[in-house]
Amino acid sequence: MSWQFEEEEFVLVEENVEEGKGLVVFNDEVNSFDHVIDTLIKVCKHERIQAEQCTYIIHFNGKCEVKKGTYLDLKPMKEAILDAGINAMIV
Repeated sequence: MSWQFEEEEFVLVEENVEEGKGLVVFNDEVNSFDHVIDTLIKVCKHERIQAEQCTYIIHFNGKCEVKKGTYLDLKPMKEAILDAGINAMIV
């Protein structure tokens, strides 16, 4: 009888901050439509109609990708949306 042990290998994976990411905003029961719309216009530089459409998608689907870009571009937008009391995440 013989035993064989395989050595475990751990690999550190560095996230590429230059790859395309998406900024996703989530629905809640706290913020008004107007507040979300105004925040998307201010933070993401959406036109009013685009902000309204995203807000309806957030309301009916629970979330919406409101902006695409690099992690470095999206991070300040995410922070501003969170500061406005709206839940957001970069995916």
